[in-house]
Amino acid sequence: MFIDIHVHPAFYEPINADENREELRHQELDIHKNGTAPLEHIFNQMRCAGLDKLCLLPEDYTSTVGCALVSNEEIRTLVDLAPDRFIGFASVDPSDPEAPDRLEEAFTRLKLKGLKLHPGRQHFMPGEERLEAIYQVCERYDKPILFHAGLSWEPDTFTRYCQPTAFEEVAEKHPKLRICLGHFAWPWVRETAMLMVKYPNVYADTGALYFDNAYEFYTQTFTKDIPVTWIDRSLRHQVMFGSNNPRFEQIRMADAITKIGLRDSTLELVKGLNAVEFLGGLD
Repeated sequence: MFIDIHVHPAFYEPINADENREELRHQELDIHKNGTAPLEHIFNQMRCAGLDKLCLLPEDYTSTVGCALVSNEEIRTLVDLAPDRFIGFASVDPSDPEAPDRLEEAFTRLKLKGLKLHPGRQHFMPGEERLEAIYQVCERYDKPILFHAGLSWEPDTFTRYCQPTAFEEVAEKHPKLRICLGHFAWPWVRETAMLMVKYPNVYADTGALYFDNAYEFYTQTFTKDIPVTWIDRSLRHQVMFGSNNPRFEQIRMADAITKIGLRDSTLELVKGLNAVEFLGGLD
């Protein structure tokens, strides 16, 4: 089982009938060189990369943009089109007083599998009191949270909200809440590793690629910035493959993760088994 835990479906053709909405997504996500992708193209990309399932992440930026760029309902639509391949996450805006109720609806009515939050774009510190009701909903339904962490190229984002230590209070206060620091919180990969070794409920995904090509960047990040032995021995149950597609190509990142020197048993965990654990199963 090979799962990509970090995919943005903003430009999937079935949810882009409105040209104005598509253009808004290009501007607000700072992704410009791609068109919309038919599902047949997505499935072909998956085949080329060897991927079995994609976790689709929405973006609710109501308080900063004025709308959800990709809504929970659109994620449900995509999952229904390919339930054997797509796993849907929810998003809510923490500034919305109704966010906990909307999240509960996403978990119950829409049957979404987790929550995606972007502190830098939604302008909150993860340990703020107003987030507690949202975390409690996730705990009540045993749903994980994938946070954007580290660098973001999106406009109107502030990296200070996304440094790894900003998430420590959440990990400490909610030990049963599974949280993932997206992009391995690059460039703070050592600090991310520190949190992971201290808190077993903290995961990280590999959706980081900002210089060079995938193999060179992964070699620098996962064998030099942190030794590959840290993952292979100590963090092997907490690292998940993520591509951050469409910003980066899945096939190149899927290939690169196999070439950095991880043991086969660790690679099996990173490619899928850890994601299954993080998600609480695939049912």
